[in-house]
Amino acid sequence: MRIVRTVEEAGSLGECVLVPTMGFLHEGHAALIRQGVAEASRRGLGGGCVVSIFVNPSQFNDPGDFARYPRELARDVAVCEACGARAVFAPDEGEMYPSEEAAPWVPVPAVGREPRLEEVGRPGHFEGVCRVLDRLFRVVRARAAVFGEKDYQQLCLARALVAQQGLGTEIVAGATVRERDGLAMSSRNVHLSEAGRVRARALSRALRAAQRCSTPAHAERVMWDMLWSAGIARIEYAAVRRADTLMPFADGEWARTAGRALVCAFVDGTRLLDNMAWGVAGGVSSAEAP
Repeated sequence: MRIVRTVEEAGSLGECVLVPTMGFLHEGHAALIRQGVAEASRRGLGGGCVVSIFVNPSQFNDPGDFARYPRELARDVAVCEACGARAVFAPDEGEMYPSEEAAPWVPVPAVGREPRLEEVGRPGHFEGVCRVLDRLFRVVRARAAVFGEKDYQQLCLARALVAQQGLGTEIVAGATVRERDGLAMSSRNVHLSEAGRVRARALSRALRAAQRCSTPAHAERVMWDMLWSAGIARIEYAAVRRADTLMPFADGEWARTAGRALVCAFVDGTRLLDNMAWGVAGGVSSAEAP
């Protein structure tokens, strides 16, 4: 497996499937990498699966959060190799951003027309995400890129960005990987105390309870109530939206349009987010929901 540090080297890897990450890889990332390896093989791409590892400063609105983001490149490289990746692209900031060019315009469903999800608590975040993805997609010859559903708004943003910029990279979704207690795997989980870990389980439980609700308004009330009851005092959002655009449903639209339930809350000072499919049109029925 190759480790490349420069844009020139990354461009020479050949057509590939890209798995963009910020490192400190866990089993959720490993599942995405294995999916990328399989996707590259299925497509017959000579570049195989390429994993990018870059802690992107432009998507952090809190400098302290950026500073404490865990970094263990040697460990991450070992994970990538074990999963069958062909190469790791691990540039420094100067290599990634050699000039001060403006980020691409941020498309819906990231901001605009009242999404009020991630962009509320993280101003400037999606400008940074668009900047790094636009750069990666132009540097690495990616025919496809794998994004986890765990960061669902980012997944939707990546699809919108590719369409907006005409980048020609297919965005492939990877299912959220969960711990045995239901907590969505995240590099941030390392910051949770034992008691915080127990409280954090409320996010997935609230989402599952929302799946049993027949309207978005009812589902949102249930999620808020469950999170408050679990002792989670700082909740950024608990919302049900259209799965394709992340816009609020129009009256009765949820009966025929797939939905997504999304939550974001702080536990032990750590920002956690999670989401699940919602509604009969989204593949969930009251009989199926746990």
